[in-house]
Amino acid sequence: MNNSINSAADAATFSSTTPKIFGIPILFFAVIALVMVTAMYTGTLPTGMIGALLVMMVLGELLGFLGDRLPIIKSYLGGGAILSIFGAAALVYAGALPQGIIDNVTSFMKGGGFLNFYIAALITGSILGMDSKILVKVGTRFALPLLAAVAFACLFAVIVGWIMGFSPQDAVVVITLPIMGGGMGAGAVPMSQIYEQLLGQPASYYISILVPALALGNVFAIIIAGLLNGLSNRMPSLSGNGQMMPGVEIDEKSTPVDISKLGIGLVLALTFFTAGQILGSVIPLHPYALMIILVAVVKIANLMPEFANDAAAHWFKFVAKNWTFALLFGIGIAYTDLGQVIDAISITYVMIVFAVVAGAAFGAGLLGKLVGFYPIEAAITAGLCMANMGGTGDVAVLSAAKRMQLMPFAQISSRLGGALILLISSLVVPLLFA
Repeated sequence: MNNSINSAADAATFSSTTPKIFGIPILFFAVIALVMVTAMYTGTLPTGMIGALLVMMVLGELLGFLGDRLPIIKSYLGGGAILSIFGAAALVYAGALPQGIIDNVTSFMKGGGFLNFYIAALITGSILGMDSKILVKVGTRFALPLLAAVAFACLFAVIVGWIMGFSPQDAVVVITLPIMGGGMGAGAVPMSQIYEQLLGQPASYYISILVPALALGNVFAIIIAGLLNGLSNRMPSLSGNGQMMPGVEIDEKSTPVDISKLGIGLVLALTFFTAGQILGSVIPLHPYALMIILVAVVKIANLMPEFANDAAAHWFKFVAKNWTFALLFGIGIAYTDLGQVIDAISITYVMIVFAVVAGAAFGAGLLGKLVGFYPIEAAITAGLCMANMGGTGDVAVLSAAKRMQLMPFAQISSRLGGALILLISSLVVPLLFA
């Protein structure tokens, strides 16, 4: 009798009509949040992974829940993805979080490698879970929209800069190239060293110039991704709803979930990430780029048994479902300086940055359609994912666009495209500032 009553109570509590955050009824979630907040402000929150993950998951899921329900943010600005990032950045900027919490989350994201952990799962699972024939068919066409994104980004920046009285050279070198350069570690930092060598000022000087463009460009990339998702709902003919080409579907396999597969998928993701690091020590490309190439070669050559492909795909789904908002919150704390974004805001600067990101999306979408891609998917992957902050931006853009399954193509844009921009910088800067 008591069991029946308890079962009925449980059923009522977890009814499909009960509002839930992270699948947890709001009342239960509030209790969890209360425990976390109490620990935060009494100095008793555990350090390291436990405390960092609790804060990131609870606050990230809360902001994601709100962002996916606020009318304008939900429909046009990327929903929970953008609110998780910039809500976290705003909490830091306003001094609402204890410094110990900020330091712990930053350490977990950077020194603890949580971003790398997440990206490794997404790259490995999304590629190994894909049909190898589709991978070849799509990948070989990707170079043209990528190059078009760079060309149109420069063109739009020069035109808008000229209208606003801004130097064309500065529009390209100071704003366009850092935005298109693959993020901080793979883009702005080595780019500042290139500029130091070619132009004479110390690298720290150029970093202070490049970072605001990068940060603001990332904001616009996320916003435009949300707008493109809205456009795809209004004009379905322009979009494949997460598929790159007509008639070519990146299917999500519906094999039964096996708990043991999650562990195998985890080991595979970590192994491929480590292999990318090994290759990166001898090949002058970013380890992410080398990891993508390695996983793609293994998949195309059918070197991985099917159970391993399934395991990697299951681990990818687990990570994406459970830790995306947590990661986005961590990005807001560790990688997004709201003060830099605010300081960079002037009408001219903002217009040029917007022109760069819009030009990248337009060029990639236009050439993408010519080579057979859906324009919106091409604009998001080859355009916006080249105009954001690398791996962190890829997650945010694809979350805002609700197309996380496009991560392999996003990473091609961020990593291989970023390497292309560094090469362009070393060639173009001497010509523009001779």
